[in-house]
Amino acid sequence: MPSSSSTKTILLIGASRGLGYAMAEEYLKHGWHVVGTVRGESRTGLHGLAARSGGKLEIETVDINFPDQIAALRARLARRIFDVLFVNAGVTNSNPDETVAEVSTEEFVRVMVTNALSPMRVVEALQDLVPPTGAIGVMSSGQGSVANNTNGMREVYRGSKAALNTFMRSFAARHSDDPRAMVLMAPGWVRTELGGPDARLTIEDSVPSLVNTLMGLQGKAGLQYLDYLGRTVPW
Repeated sequence: MPSSSSTKTILLIGASRGLGYAMAEEYLKHGWHVVGTVRGESRTGLHGLAARSGGKLEIETVDINFPDQIAALRARLARRIFDVLFVNAGVTNSNPDETVAEVSTEEFVRVMVTNALSPMRVVEALQDLVPPTGAIGVMSSGQGSVANNTNGMREVYRGSKAALNTFMRSFAARHSDDPRAMVLMAPGWVRTELGGPDARLTIEDSVPSLVNTLMGLQGKAGLQYLDYLGRTVPW
């Protein structure tokens, strides 16, 4: 539990590796309390980070593709308040170069459920744990921008993130009087398992700036689509 009432707390969904793990690490450096989630019972790097955190990092288990697990997490956290809820989820199809005409129905559904439907289910289920002064964020991608899609490629992944952006805009529209900050975050092309070895940015290039951008949003009502440096991404 947080050491004092002044300690800020983030609920970070999807923190076992990659960008999510790095975000957990960065928030700890800023003195935050972190509740990070992993998908299964296997030990991850986040467990090691928790052991070194002096009680500042808690681990919860949830697979967001299973609504019953989201509901169970919501029940376990019912008495908690989080300054930030951030949902980090992203997969791509097994062959990222295939067109939407070529992808199998099963792969299309898997990517869309993981990248668009499930994150929004988490937001809907957990958003009332965030106070009026808090922030709700979801990991999007610059490839979710319709305006910036001038060269195609990675069609299924692009479509899933564009769908996520649209669903989050619908959520914000339904909560137009909500004083909380909301953000779709584009982390840049980062060298992770998802981004691949040819990505332009390292995690160290992206995540510290991404976290600083998120921390600067609290108190700014409404939905924004931003990159890791805080620059507006065109819808």
